[in-house]
Amino acid sequence: MKNVTKFKILRSTTDVYEAFVDPTKICNFWFSGSSCRWESGKTVTLEFVEYGAPGFDIKILEAVPAKKIIFVWGEEGLENTVTILFAEFEMGNTIIEVIETGFSESDPDLTAKLVGNKEGWVYMLTCLKAYMENGVNTLRVGLVHEIYGN
Repeated sequence: MKNVTKFKILRSTTDVYEAFVDPTKICNFWFSGSSCRWESGKTVTLEFVEYGAPGFDIKILEAVPAKKIIFVWGEEGLENTVTILFAEFEMGNTIIEVIETGFSESDPDLTAKLVGNKEGWVYMLTCLKAYMENGVNTLRVGLVHEIYGN
């Protein structure tokens, strides 16, 4: 099973790729912290301090500048693989495609996991688009899963 999410970003593939791999840029649209530059073979510790979540590691399997990033994340033995592809589109703009695989078809919570996963990728890419195209970096921690006020 896999989830695929695509967005058009009105910036070059190099700029969009760098937003992910540069620890000083990723905090503008996704994680609050990244321990190092994302490069093939590295283990990167990511943080979401605003949500009180502990840091967690991802393993970068492949990082090809302005082309793709492949990493694994999740509980050991149950990891999912994420492939992020960057394709040039219409004079220096980018189509970014995120593909996450590794979901178990026999998981009784599969539908909820796929929906939550898709929601997360759409939200992250929306934050990326706002950051890359308009310099907006305040959307990153706006996703709410709990119902407040009830």
